Amino acid sequence: MSAVTTAVTAETVRAVFARRTAPVAALGTDADALAAACHAMAQRFHRGGRLLAMGTGPAAADAAHVVVEFVHPVIMGKRALPAYGLPDGGSATTVAMFGGPDDIALAFSPDGASARHAEALAQAARSGMLTVALLGAGADGSGGVMARVPGLDHVIVVPSADARVVREAHVTAYHVLWELVHVFLDAPEVLT
Repeated sequence: MSAVTTAVTAETVRAVFARRTAPVAALGTDADALAAACHAMAQRFHRGGRLLAMGTGPAAADAAHVVVEFVHPVIMGKRALPAYGLPDGGSATTVAMFGGPDDIALAFSPDGASARHAEALAQAARSGMLTVALLGAGADGSGGVMARVPGLDHVIVVPSADARVVREAHVTAYHVLWELVHVFLDAPEVLT
């Protein structure tokens, strides 16, 4: 490669990483919110609840991935936890059909704009389920209509409108969710 090509390529790589740095670092500044969601999830699992994950389009892959993380732990000694991906990607109907008051509804959206998932989260909240939404900032910067669902328990918004960056940050967030849920489950005295 020529020196000019190397310089342009290196600058492009720096720019690509720079777009990701602030949104992922924001998850760390929102550590209290993420820890609270983990604690609440561990409490639900402790009393027999299940995780119901939802997302459509590219977010369906995130919902499926988090289900695998909980059902098939990769760290020796960590127990499998009941987790399911909703069959239609998540809707108010499937939340009502499959969810119960001890369960957890976890929704993924790169922009928070899904009216369907907003309705599903509203149904989950009405049913007494714990609600957790991992959202991107979207066009309005707030997490969209999903972030404004009344009664939501935990909303984590990645401050980026770039769906790729949001999904990468969500991967980090749900791995932290998985890890800290197990930390809490290993200390049952903090779950009552």
